[in-house]
Amino acid sequence: MQPQSPPDHPKPGRCAALPQKSSPMAQSDSTGKPQSGIRGKCKLAFLVTFLASLGVPWILSVVCCFLSLWIIIPAPTFSLLPVGIGAPEVSPWLVVMNVIALLLVALRLQSSWVYGVALGCSLLGLLLSLLPLLQFPTANACIAAAIEAEFGKEMLTAVPPISQVVRPHPFVWIDAFRGIELPEVRIDRGIPFATVDGVNLTLNLYRPSSIGLHPAIAVIYGGAWQTGTPANDETFSRYMAAQGYTVVTLDYRHAPQFRYPAQLEDVRTALSFIQTHAETLEIDHQRVALLGRSAGAHLASLAAYGQIPLPIRAVVNYYGPTNLTEGYNDPPVPDPIDTRTVLEAFLGGNPDQVPQLYQDASPVNHVQPNLPPSLLVYPGRDHLVLPKFGRQLYEKLQAAGNQAILLEIPWAEHAFDAVFNGVTNQLALYYTERFLAWALRELP
Repeated sequence: MQPQSPPDHPKPGRCAALPQKSSPMAQSDSTGKPQSGIRGKCKLAFLVTFLASLGVPWILSVVCCFLSLWIIIPAPTFSLLPVGIGAPEVSPWLVVMNVIALLLVALRLQSSWVYGVALGCSLLGLLLSLLPLLQFPTANACIAAAIEAEFGKEMLTAVPPISQVVRPHPFVWIDAFRGIELPEVRIDRGIPFATVDGVNLTLNLYRPSSIGLHPAIAVIYGGAWQTGTPANDETFSRYMAAQGYTVVTLDYRHAPQFRYPAQLEDVRTALSFIQTHAETLEIDHQRVALLGRSAGAHLASLAAYGQIPLPIRAVVNYYGPTNLTEGYNDPPVPDPIDTRTVLEAFLGGNPDQVPQLYQDASPVNHVQPNLPPSLLVYPGRDHLVLPKFGRQLYEKLQAAGNQAILLEIPWAEHAFDAVFNGVTNQLALYYTERFLAWALRELP
């Protein structure tokens, strides 16, 4: 062993140099721990960034392709139904996302099979997401021609009572991304109109900012006759109120606790309430239209085509059941809500057990001459209410000499208007607001 040299000591009479305090950087250099931690974090960050740059393009491609597939694939279960409904409606967003994914994959194109799959997914997703937009011009042209033939050009140029402005085009690109503007309106919720079997029935009221009597739209919500409230689809109610209508959304008792005709009775009770309190509600009771969605459209059609206390100038039917017997015997495939179970809960049995109820509850069996004009809006890919039932009702109305128009939108699924600024609802809204402005106009 080498002997250790003794440490140097300051000689007497000399001042020893005071040890200098190291800077934090110097301490890091001397210990090595913080410095290596920083280097480790940097390496991890670079690694994550590198992996993300490799993974994001193909992950985005696969996800966008998966979402785009629901434009053509029907939802097999109720839990997947929102995806099947929403995919066609947000197709402009999917187009943008698929283009971004395609560009990212193309810029990093490699011989790896992973990138080949990603490229294929991006191309397929882009094609699928374009389908509603590619079908849009033809569908719109057919609808416009049919409306002009049935109602004349007057309907296409009709304007609402206050705003005097309707949507300028059947589809506005920017609205698909930013949404449709909703001006301020007066809203009163939870107004009681009846108590039946211990159930408090209420309505919501949406009125223009200007005070006075306005033409009215009575709206009936859907939900398989089992769920829903007057607050459903409130965006539409606010939009129409801003155009100068008093919009009244009605409640009714739900199945299976209360079976048909309880729901129709509640609708009639609500219409009687509107007739009695029209002035207080700011409603011109001579200018009232009924509008319903799904189960609500079924009830609206039965009310408008039957005996009710309030004169109805028009009825708007969004994808409502029209022939319950045939609907039971020929359910959709796939059938995400189990149509037969829903009808049995509503009517208390199948068509063999309660055949008369099925007949009485089917709007097609109540068609007669001199009914109010009808606007029927049915999605071509509806897997809750098949579009053929909309066609059946339209043909019977026409055969009886009534004014009716059918808007069958080929790419859309049931409840498409849940996406208010979606592709289909923009088209449906464009013609619905014109139809209502024409039907509820002041007559000389």
